Amino acid sequence: MIFVILIFDIFTVDIKNFTSAISQIEEEKGISLGRVAESIETAIAAAYKKDYGKKGQIIKAKLDLKTGEVKFWQVKLVVSDDMIYSEEEIEKLRDEEKTPSQRGARFASAPAPTHPLRLGDEARKRGEETRRGTRSIELSNEGQKKSQSSEKEEKIRYNPEKHIMVEEAKKIKPGIKTGEELEIPLKSQKDYGRIAAQTAKQVILQKIREAERETILEEYKSKEGEIVSGIVQRIEGRNVYIDVGKILGILPKEEQVYGEFYKPGQRLKVYILRVEETSRGPAVFLSRAYPKMISKLFELEVPEISQGSVVIRSIAREAGSRSKIAVETTEEGIDPIGSAVGQRGTRVMAVINELNGEKIDIIEYSDDPEKYIINALSPAKVLEVKIMPKNKALCLVPEDQLSLAIGKNGQNVRLAAKLTGWKIDVRSSERAKEGEEEEKEAKKKEKKKPSSASASAKASADKKATEDKGKKEEKKNKEKKEKKEEVKSKEKKPEEEKKK
Repeated sequence: MIFVILIFDIFTVDIKNFTSAISQIEEEKGISLGRVAESIETAIAAAYKKDYGKKGQIIKAKLDLKTGEVKFWQVKLVVSDDMIYSEEEIEKLRDEEKTPSQRGARFASAPAPTHPLRLGDEARKRGEETRRGTRSIELSNEGQKKSQSSEKEEKIRYNPEKHIMVEEAKKIKPGIKTGEELEIPLKSQKDYGRIAAQTAKQVILQKIREAERETILEEYKSKEGEIVSGIVQRIEGRNVYIDVGKILGILPKEEQVYGEFYKPGQRLKVYILRVEETSRGPAVFLSRAYPKMISKLFELEVPEISQGSVVIRSIAREAGSRSKIAVETTEEGIDPIGSAVGQRGTRVMAVINELNGEKIDIIEYSDDPEKYIINALSPAKVLEVKIMPKNKALCLVPEDQLSLAIGKNGQNVRLAAKLTGWKIDVRSSERAKEGEEEEKEAKKKEKKKPSSASASAKASADKKATEDKGKKEEKKNKEKKEKKEEVKSKEKKPEEEKKK
């Protein structure tokens, strides 16, 4: 409705209503006065061209917001003979443009076969020839077009409504050069038809819509990485659409917190992840699971963090379950953990309630890696931390603190590793001692064992000894067998003699 009033006031020159309509657009849409005036000038120029202009003209309008007076100019580009095509070149270009269609028409108008049985075959052949002919022409013209593209970019087709020769332009405005624009004043008009008014309305709507998109994009682009409050409008599929002011933000499934349920009308705090420009306008992507959301919530609740006296150095988060943050003070006399927790835990409880009961561990940051790792594994008590090569750390804890240090499904040690950036191995002190003793015994056994060279020599000597023993035994067995055979033969001889 406001745009109809604005168009009516433009053409009837009702300054009071006109200025109030402009100020209303400025307040509602958040568009600057200059952008609104520019869109109105474009609309008036379009209306003037519709009723009083000619095809190809470039009309420029200037509106005085105080008096409502409108002035019009026709804009022409100053050109020389070198910048425009000659008549011969234009005819040549026309012939080149018409050549493919003419060839296609010539192939298509080939005489039809008289034999009725071969009608389909001939038609197919003609179609293939036509396609081949047009394709070959297109390919041959591609090279010519590429070679002439640079000339076409430099030269233009002369249009008396858009261009003016430099000689004529100097008569109107001395000192003007080629390539510059010449503004020729036009007679102002007040009577416009219905079609012109409709054109002006459409132009204003389009321009104001474009300006509104640009302002929204700039505004929310500057808010990237901040927390805003919004109301859930609707849920479509896996995405939740949240009203964050001038636009509906998108909360995708991967940025939602596991276990949270959303319903229309619910008020939430969300983190502006990124802003993108799309064909439908700006798109604002939100997040509830991003780790930096916790730091932004603490900035809202803790004045020391927002002022910079307490700094959040690192965050490790498993959204919906548990988080760990490392804080450090930049000023003496300030307790970083106490300032983050607040009196009776009021500050941290406000953040926990906003995150629907997500547990938050606040630890003190330290430059000493051993102390930092001990703090990160809290609430478990760590006896000793051994820094190992390749960014690894071995933590020794009492037997009764082992399950607490590891956490449910390894959550505590996993978050501590993310927070500190170290690969943490947690072991009980008793098991670690047993393991050390076993290692010592194994080393002792290795020392007692002979060297590899002596062992191999001994093995070879043992082998030779066993071989010698085997040979001796074989000789003895042979000798025994021979003796037995001799005894048997002696016994057999008297028996044979008796028989004889």
